[in-house]
Amino acid sequence: MAARMGSKVAAILAILSVLVVHGSCKGHPVNYNVSDASAYGSGWLPARATWYGAPTGAGPDDNGGACGFKNVNQYPFSSMTSCGNEPIFKDGKGCGSCYQIRCNKDPSCSGNIETVIITDMNYYPVARYHFDLSGTAFGAMAKPGLNDKLRHSGIIDIQFRRVPCNYPGLKINFHVEEGSNPVYFAVLVEYEDLDGDVVQVDLMESKSAYGGATGVWTAMRESWGSIWRLDSNHRLQAPFSLRIRSDSGKTLVANNVIPANWSPNSNYRSIVQFS
Repeated sequence: MAARMGSKVAAILAILSVLVVHGSCKGHPVNYNVSDASAYGSGWLPARATWYGAPTGAGPDDNGGACGFKNVNQYPFSSMTSCGNEPIFKDGKGCGSCYQIRCNKDPSCSGNIETVIITDMNYYPVARYHFDLSGTAFGAMAKPGLNDKLRHSGIIDIQFRRVPCNYPGLKINFHVEEGSNPVYFAVLVEYEDLDGDVVQVDLMESKSAYGGATGVWTAMRESWGSIWRLDSNHRLQAPFSLRIRSDSGKTLVANNVIPANWSPNSNYRSIVQFS
């Protein structure tokens, strides 16, 4: 009887492992209300890791994710991406944060430190801290030649710590989202050095609806992920300046970064960066 029960438990655990590995960014929300995961200088913390998507891919099939970032298979993300559960994702305000990860308990682990960027939300965590990594990021923790073997392990124990982001050669980019118009403006903020994430975005019009200069910042609302929106009761007067505040309270202003002839689904690269 005990032997049969043991075999049933093992079978159930095996099935759960498969379910978690293949697409565990989706599922029924589970909330672990823990906040110290995003603090700098907290040292290495324990976590569990899974992976999803193609074995050598960037995670989501569309190379995007719940943060709104696009082309995460390309530089600077380079497929080294991860879903984070709520203490890491932070209802979208953790989007773009950078974490070092390493594993050494599994025989296929190298123990080398790798850096990943949070680009997606993990709705179905298996631990207090759960990184659902891209196949590329998960395999990067393996010893040479053992990438696939490590991926076959399914769920593994890892360690992690938050670190500043560093995007050499890049300034902060603003992608005006599809659907933006003269009374609705939505923008994706990306490539922020240091904290890597944004907790507030404000917009200043070039002039008021009555023709005079404004000098007034209007708070935008977080739409989803790293996308911020402004619903206006008047036609917005471009060019726009954007002010962003990072997790640690640093503020940066990109003056007139959105031109008068802006268009939806377009990128506007600033000349500013956190330092």
